[in-house]
Amino acid sequence: MMRKSVQDETNKGVVMIDPGKLETIVSRFGDSKIGVIGDLMLDRFIWGKVSRISPEAPVPVVQVTHETVHLGGAANVVANITAMGGTAVPIGLVGSDEVGRSLTQLIKAQGADSKFVVSGEDFISIQKTRIIAHHQQVCRVDREGVATLTQRDRESLLQRIEPFLQEVDLLVVSDYGKGVIDADLLGVLRQSSTDHEVLIDPKDRNFNHYYGFTAMTPNQGEAERMSGITFDDEDAVNRAAAKIFENQAPKLLLITRGENGMTLFDGPGVRLDIPTQAREVYDVSGAGDTVIATFACARQAGATGYEAAILANMAAGIVVGKLGTASTDQSELVQAIRAQFNG
Repeated sequence: MMRKSVQDETNKGVVMIDPGKLETIVSRFGDSKIGVIGDLMLDRFIWGKVSRISPEAPVPVVQVTHETVHLGGAANVVANITAMGGTAVPIGLVGSDEVGRSLTQLIKAQGADSKFVVSGEDFISIQKTRIIAHHQQVCRVDREGVATLTQRDRESLLQRIEPFLQEVDLLVVSDYGKGVIDADLLGVLRQSSTDHEVLIDPKDRNFNHYYGFTAMTPNQGEAERMSGITFDDEDAVNRAAAKIFENQAPKLLLITRGENGMTLFDGPGVRLDIPTQAREVYDVSGAGDTVIATFACARQAGATGYEAAILANMAAGIVVGKLGTASTDQSELVQAIRAQFNG
């Protein structure tokens, strides 16, 4: 395989990419346990066909053909890690309801350990139902309670943090803003996880509390809101990153930018751009989960920040070409590596 190089934006030199090393990194995805903490959700898909408009209102009538359920939110990060051959250990909250039981069963079916998943008596499990007709989303129906945990649920989670961290090698914080992740929990993680890399998929409500963790993977909108700087041009991207490093102090910052690919800042001022990999986009649902799951697997397998970002970009390019909440595996990633570097 040929090597490829990328010029960084600070003119500090050329970054050489070894595709053989990328394949070796992928082959090591199963060597360690990755902890995932965050908002566990169930994604339900109702599939059907539309042939007429309702006489009751100007809306399509969907004739249901079948339904499917998938792990969503932080649970989709778990699904992505296990699909790529990794071992995932989730910690989070579900309700004592049918959705919560389905979530727990699906987590176990993925081969993940559910012993740190808390079942809250008053908590309403989070479910997102998407109605799909002719490969298009007709609407989405969300089922969730108020994004506030009871004191008992919070204490149950915090009591599990120490034994949870003792079992994992790296930690992913998948924050969907639904209440599991808050300032207190992030403070506990900051104090308790000094031996772990901690990767954050951020949400607005906790921007001020992400200080000092290993890496952050905001999308463009989140990075703009976090920094207060709109990405009007490429210099604005640099200024926004500088503000995030100043305020949140991550070691690595990976900004996902849709059709503009991804931009990795390997420390303040060290910028590397990665073009998008998707040939045809069908559904971006859960693509951010795929990014942080792949980035985590790669980092724990010995990848540099840039190598991990390249693999995350490839994985995202694969899953957005699939309809619904999707994931990829090692064989598809290896095919993507070979296609890019031999093409």
